[in-house]
Amino acid sequence: MLGSLITGFASTGWVIVFNAVIGLALVAAYCLLGAGWLIIKSEGALQLQAVRWARASLWFTMAGVAAISIATPLVSQSIFAKWFSFPNIVLLLPIPAATAVLFAVIFRSLQRLPARLAQSNEYGAWVPFGATVGVFLLAFYGLAYSLFPWLVIDRLTIWQAASAPEAMGVILAGAAVVLPMIIGYTVFAYRVFWGKSTALKY
Repeated sequence: MLGSLITGFASTGWVIVFNAVIGLALVAAYCLLGAGWLIIKSEGALQLQAVRWARASLWFTMAGVAAISIATPLVSQSIFAKWFSFPNIVLLLPIPAATAVLFAVIFRSLQRLPARLAQSNEYGAWVPFGATVGVFLLAFYGLAYSLFPWLVIDRLTIWQAASAPEAMGVILAGAAVVLPMIIGYTVFAYRVFWGKSTALKY
């Protein structure tokens, strides 16, 4: 879906391959995120296995981010102009630079963690997860900036795809009730399950 949004739902051969690669890269990115969380929450053999899963996912995640970054300005002249016109290029440069730094931090951390964890040293165990969250935030921010106001590039804007104002009002009222409950439950669940996941003891 993400690949199709970027390519405007075209159906040529290279677009289908691109969409498949982006889909696999997104799965790898979520594997990296999940492995980072497991590194924080687990210990022993599972923790070391999580480091290996994170290493395996990292390269494909980087490839996916690079593919989207290269393809996005090439499919639309308006996005190309938005990215590479002055002063936009200077203002946007921190996004890819910070993403590259975060990937380097993840890579370096995953190289050092096995030796540290073998010595029961948890220092830096949170780094892969935290840096991956940063990559996700930067990627979504860059994508949102690039696509706005398009929902499908050069075909459909968010205004054309929006529901009627009356329907949006009902959705807003529902969100105002449900969203605080979701936030409260999430905070409660994190407090209950805080710390390492260990064997149950009665």
